Amino acid sequence: MTISEKTPATSGYNIGAVERNAGLSKDTLRVWERRYGFPRPVRDEHGERMYSEADVEKLRLLKRLIDRGYRPGKIVDLASDDLRKLADTLGEAETPPALRALIELVKSHQAPDLHAALAQILVRDGLQRFILETIAPLNYHVGVAWMRGYIEIYEEHLYTEVTQSLLRGAISGIPPSGRAPKVLLTTFPNEQHALGILMVQALLGGNGATCISLGTQTPLDDIVGAAMGHEIDIVALSFSAAFSANHLVEGLTELRSRLPARVTLWAGGGNPALTRRPIEGVTVLTRLDEVSAALETWRTLRKAEARR
Repeated sequence: MTISEKTPATSGYNIGAVERNAGLSKDTLRVWERRYGFPRPVRDEHGERMYSEADVEKLRLLKRLIDRGYRPGKIVDLASDDLRKLADTLGEAETPPALRALIELVKSHQAPDLHAALAQILVRDGLQRFILETIAPLNYHVGVAWMRGYIEIYEEHLYTEVTQSLLRGAISGIPPSGRAPKVLLTTFPNEQHALGILMVQALLGGNGATCISLGTQTPLDDIVGAAMGHEIDIVALSFSAAFSANHLVEGLTELRSRLPARVTLWAGGGNPALTRRPIEGVTVLTRLDEVSAALETWRTLRKAEARR
């Protein structure tokens, strides 16, 4: 958290800083304030919401529990100590020594050493194994370390930047195949997390798919326009746990209605809303190891249709 995000007069943090540190969207924070009476921010001299250190700590704990299936209405009134005890019962997997060593590089701010260590694993294991066996579990354990307060948000950002840089380099080295399907990858507006779509792009490209990435935060009109203009077969979107559940469902529903029926729509990531109820016409991929199978399923179906 930067100094500018903290106001000495109120000893609080603005809503943008809380969003980044707790992993909960601004919309979620406002809804909880109205619905549950927590958090209860004070207002600064400009009328802006300011949150305390205790608020941020409790929000982190709530986020961790919600990611594991708890409903906010059931736990939001609990004290932080009780939330911490509940979180300690989750039985999260112990961090393997190899991953713990990488997290220590994050903790000690050794970005060049972290990059070199990850690059060595990539060369040793190949791109697909690197993503599924190193980056995917490392993402989880880095997230747990952040939620427990072992690493700070800027340290988690350092990890993300190093990983994204490495994946972009690996993706640029994949020779274009020209094979189907042609996949468009992006996120909705207000979804800034790019690591998910990069990992999926790497897995798809390594399996011969043709990938077109628009980066993050693409307006829905532009997603539809790009899908039509590039004659896309699959639109793949990534949603982090912090993204608004209502915006996710509404956005996917509208996007599905505006895309041609021939275009497959994939949605993946760690957002709990993806698994709460099915969205008609949307294929949900909650794990990275499902991507290759989904790709093969698409190819099999297209081959069957071509024979008819």
